[in-house]
Amino acid sequence: MHRLFPLLLLLLSAALPAAAQPSAETFPYPLKVDRLPNGLTVVRVPFRSPGLVAYYTVVRVGSRNEVEPGKTGFAHFFEHMMFKGTKKHPEGERDRIVASYGYDDNAFTTDDFTVYHAYGPSSGLDALIELEADRFRNLEYAEPSFRTEALAVLGEYHKNEAHPELKMEENLLGTAFKEHPYRHTTLGFYEDIKAMPEAYAYSRSFFERWYTPDNTLLFIVGDFDDAAVMKQIREQYGPWERKQANVPIPTEPPQKEKRTTHLDWPSSTLPRHVLAWHTPAATLTTPSAAIQSVLAAYLVGTTSPLYKELVLEKQLAESIGNESYPHRDPSLFTLSATLKSEQSRSTVDTAFTRAVQELASGKVDAARVKAIQSNLRYGLLMDLESPDDVAGQLAWYAGVFGTPDGLSHHLQNVAKVQPDQLVSFAKRYLVDTNLTVLTLTPADGGKP
Repeated sequence: MHRLFPLLLLLLSAALPAAAQPSAETFPYPLKVDRLPNGLTVVRVPFRSPGLVAYYTVVRVGSRNEVEPGKTGFAHFFEHMMFKGTKKHPEGERDRIVASYGYDDNAFTTDDFTVYHAYGPSSGLDALIELEADRFRNLEYAEPSFRTEALAVLGEYHKNEAHPELKMEENLLGTAFKEHPYRHTTLGFYEDIKAMPEAYAYSRSFFERWYTPDNTLLFIVGDFDDAAVMKQIREQYGPWERKQANVPIPTEPPQKEKRTTHLDWPSSTLPRHVLAWHTPAATLTTPSAAIQSVLAAYLVGTTSPLYKELVLEKQLAESIGNESYPHRDPSLFTLSATLKSEQSRSTVDTAFTRAVQELASGKVDAARVKAIQSNLRYGLLMDLESPDDVAGQLAWYAGVFGTPDGLSHHLQNVAKVQPDQLVSFAKRYLVDTNLTVLTLTPADGGKP
């Protein structure tokens, strides 16, 4: 149930009427936004998709909000529990109704927010609104159901730990962060997950604390009657009166020296190499998020000299990339490589370091920066043509930035990035004292 969107998304479709084509500055579709008296933000986007509608609910709670010792993993846990039912619609009834209309219905959790999404026929929208409002207002589950789902979450952890990625993420975050909740994954610390079946009372307080209208945004995209939808939204969601809690998030102290962490993987896989630097939070009033979007493509994108050297010509790496994405709090900017063999690790590390140092010294290709900006704004988005695509991208950036038009403003910031800003950013943040290095070596030593 986890899903990551690309760093930068815009909608572009040759099939759209001329009036809907994107400009150089803004998101191409008008947003209709209302805020209910209880604080719920409701965003509607009319989209030419006869008979289809996407319905996304963004709750701005993620693993960053798990500040109490021993209580990690609950944001992800509620992704599961929210499907358990209410007094009006007991467990299983919602699923049957949603399935009867043919909706594709799911959810995902990130460090910063949780999203519930459904996509299907407009004919079922009235029923869907009633079901969604009911579960967000009136979620009910007994302790036995809670315990059963907690064990299912533990099983999900065991399934994921069979792959290197989870342990790599745990080791990297646990080394790079000492105080901030980003030091654990969305699944949570293993000991906390094992103890979760005994935390029924805490789970209820977590729901009351964060599942509130003033911490939630709705996105409805597609073919619908706007006046009728808003009338029902007000009727169904209006009585939802909880207020989100004010729980301080610990501040991560500055890193003062290079850190390293190593994993010996017990089975055969390809070696991995990751460099990660602390970088500022993503906000719309500073250029940091936009700079990092451009910087990732500049350093390790498919048009980069590093990609040409390490992947195409010397074939030392199976792939190189950047797994970073905008975060609400200061997070990490990463360069990563899946190596062909352990013997190439030193060469790849040297190449990464050289590329960063060259940029920090002022060597920057302005023409390539401009091309990357254009590609980010248009090139990656040709296949995003459905209401589900639109709602998903709007929801993602609203989850990060806290505003319905977060994507549009981020696009504008990306367009404003200047080559010298990449230089300044690298000089300030991509330095050894701010660096954490993760290495993974498989059981066979990563021999070719």
